[in-house]
Amino acid sequence: MTKIDDFNRIGGRASLIAINKVFYDKVYQHPWLKQYFLTIPQQHIEDQQVDFMQKVLGGENHYIGKAPPVAHSHMFIPDELFDVRKQLLVDTFSETGTHPELIDKWLNLDESFRRILVKKSPSECKPRFTTDPILNFDKPK
Repeated sequence: MTKIDDFNRIGGRASLIAINKVFYDKVYQHPWLKQYFLTIPQQHIEDQQVDFMQKVLGGENHYIGKAPPVAHSHMFIPDELFDVRKQLLVDTFSETGTHPELIDKWLNLDESFRRILVKKSPSECKPRFTTDPILNFDKPK
């Protein structure tokens, strides 16, 4: 069995599209997380995430975006925010009836990014471009 066959067996692109739609509906409504996406159309981020996850989960590579460390370098993402996002993802898997093997692969991959994306202080952030603001939002009360 090839990687692509394995990817398709656990849901393929169609499941990634469904999962990311439900997930980003949650993200764009969440009082803390949505602040990081105010200037990004939801459909754009959904499409980009589908392409990225398809690539890293063994499907065809259509992803042309930046690597996660570069794409998130200007964002202050503390552990607590990473955990909030992860819980929304777990809730999404439950709601969408995601294949258990896909859940395991996705969560393992997601957790592997924690050490790269989570920062202890906003001073660890770096703008991607000179016009980039550092995104740092307090947890809403």
